[in-house]
Amino acid sequence: MRTLLWSAVALVVLAAPGRAAAPQSTQGADEDPVGDFKRYFRKYKDTPTRVEAVLSLAGCEQPGVVEVLAPLFSEAEPEVGIAATRVLAGFQTRPPVDRLLLELQSSGDQSVKAGLLRALAQARYADVKESILPLLGDRSWDVRRRAIQALAATGDATVAPSLVPLCQESEVAVRCAALEGLAQMRSELVLAPARADLTNDSWQVRATAIAVLGRVRHTDSVAPLIGRLAEEEGRLVEDIGAALRNLTGRDFGARVDAWQQFWKAVEGHYQIPTDEELEKLRAIQAERQAEYTPTQHTVAYHGVETPSQSIVFVIDVSGSMEQDVVDKARFQGQEFPSWKRIDVIKTELIRTLRALDPNTRFNVIAFATDVMPWKKGPVKANPLNKSSAESWVSRLEAIGGASKEELASVGLVGAANLEGGKTNSYGALMAALAVEEGKESKDYEVDVDTIFFLSDGRPSHGRFVEPDDVLREIRLANELRKVVIHTITLGEFEKDFMRRLAEENGGTFVDLGH
Repeated sequence: MRTLLWSAVALVVLAAPGRAAAPQSTQGADEDPVGDFKRYFRKYKDTPTRVEAVLSLAGCEQPGVVEVLAPLFSEAEPEVGIAATRVLAGFQTRPPVDRLLLELQSSGDQSVKAGLLRALAQARYADVKESILPLLGDRSWDVRRRAIQALAATGDATVAPSLVPLCQESEVAVRCAALEGLAQMRSELVLAPARADLTNDSWQVRATAIAVLGRVRHTDSVAPLIGRLAEEEGRLVEDIGAALRNLTGRDFGARVDAWQQFWKAVEGHYQIPTDEELEKLRAIQAERQAEYTPTQHTVAYHGVETPSQSIVFVIDVSGSMEQDVVDKARFQGQEFPSWKRIDVIKTELIRTLRALDPNTRFNVIAFATDVMPWKKGPVKANPLNKSSAESWVSRLEAIGGASKEELASVGLVGAANLEGGKTNSYGALMAALAVEEGKESKDYEVDVDTIFFLSDGRPSHGRFVEPDDVLREIRLANELRKVVIHTITLGEFEKDFMRRLAEENGGTFVDLGH
């Protein structure tokens, strides 16, 4: 919790009615950053300059900073809003924070309120809960969930009872935020609603409830999780196994019979292990891991196994994918049409598609500069669809690679299509997450729960190309969708980007070498 600094001068000024606070500042007496911002900001048309202008207000403790930045949450592009959040979360004195709270209470714009709440959650200012609590009843579901997050960030246990009713919200995003907020505060008030939500119709709610029960560890959660394991299908089976492992230190994976036998032997006198005991149990289980095999059908792609039954495979077909694989030893014993990266990837994907269980729903998206889906959305893995997907994948070629540069050099630029061979990672990932530009974020209840994203290069095309920007946007888009993203890289570029993409979205990172 950040301690807000009050200067003696500020306290005296605040005590005098009708006078404005004069915050401490390193700025000269003739500097007026807020006035300059009002004067010049609207003249800036490019996003980088607008972001830089917003960030120039960092460190300014004038309440007027809130006045000029708050409207940007509803008017400006996302990058500018993120910069505004950073500035509003950085105050060190009380006057601008009080102005922020006043704006939060008086604004009628839900985008502004949501933006201010994001800043409060990031800042963790003291003595703000009374201004946030009324927003738990706001008509906007996004404001309600942001209010939950801001209250949870305070770490004040007294707000927990106010979050419990929102665990019954019909709006999935708010319901999940309430469960997650209580878990963040380690409040046992979350246990009863989370256990009840193990049978919720929404898989996102069930996923949240499972994660919460694994995080706020209690003996009474073991039996309900084992019971749900016997009924659940797809990716959440793996999630339940992870929650039970975190509760008990045992790792029986998806083996319902093993969990049931374990619980039958200890029920009635079982105690949740301490953190130290849990680590010891995990070490023992790691040695025995080979003894346990999954009882459900799993999909395996480049060594990553998932019980998911709703998957999107996203593969890079940019120009660099026509280069040869260097680390051939990794693929020893396998046969490919050639050692070009595109041929290796296509062959492995076709093998995976052929092995899909009929109950699995899937789609394939290829991307370079453009994003090219096989189908509009996931379809059943019946024989016809698998044959169609295999035929479509087999016809894919690397677009605009080195072999096309000769065409371009003799003037056949159109045939070379070098511009079509860039790497639009942002566009491909957003398509896989079913995010449509300009659509409200209410469309977060997607059927897909797992993505395999394979790429060999640095993002070089799309609305966002800087790795940090792409990661940020995917993180924001996936906050409500809760899709697991596994990443596979084949090449020498941006492995850190692919690793972080997996880590930030609950997935596994696989490095296939150069």
